[in-house]
Amino acid sequence: MNLFRLAGDMSHLASILVLLLKIQATKSCAGVSLKTQELYAIVFLTRYLDLFTNFVSLYNTIMKLIFIGSALAIIWLMRRHKVVRQSYDKSQDTFRYEFLLAPCFLLSLVLNNMFTVMEVLWTFSIYLEAVAILPQMVLLQRTRNVDNLTGNYVFLLGAYRALYILNWIYRYYTEPGYRQWLVWLSGIVQTAVYCDFFYYYIQSWKNNEKLQLPA
Repeated sequence: MNLFRLAGDMSHLASILVLLLKIQATKSCAGVSLKTQELYAIVFLTRYLDLFTNFVSLYNTIMKLIFIGSALAIIWLMRRHKVVRQSYDKSQDTFRYEFLLAPCFLLSLVLNNMFTVMEVLWTFSIYLEAVAILPQMVLLQRTRNVDNLTGNYVFLLGAYRALYILNWIYRYYTEPGYRQWLVWLSGIVQTAVYCDFFYYYIQSWKNNEKLQLPA
């Protein structure tokens, strides 16, 4: 494992911890898209089907369990916690994510490395992760005023994928024969989705202002 991969994993982990901190500390999920959280749960559950059949390393197994467990925990808090669920604004979180699920699944049936159930579902998770943040972005644009913890969560989540791109570049030049075209393309699309947010996040940090996104 190289430094870029490790930094990406830690950024991803930090984003989850920040979101859990926000929900637990404030007993509120205001500004958080349940639909994005459900999409991420689908991403992790379909990607890590090999959890108990293909042991890579203890680190790999622990990270997979953390990602699955945290995604399900966040969904439970937003749907079932008697206090937290009252702050969820369903009227604003209206992105129809079937428009993401169906195309990603159909694309995974056509473009994959091997036409097997495990491989198709893994590829589906790669495509879905690239766009899973869209409901969250739409929600933030509707509410416009973004609290610090939610802004930090989204920034760290975007930074994770940007760091993974550096990881891929490093591996391309240091590992002969390393090629993952589908993963690379999906990662570039995912990072591009964050570019607008990155700009306004950095501007608010530079000017010491509250993060606001254009409608």
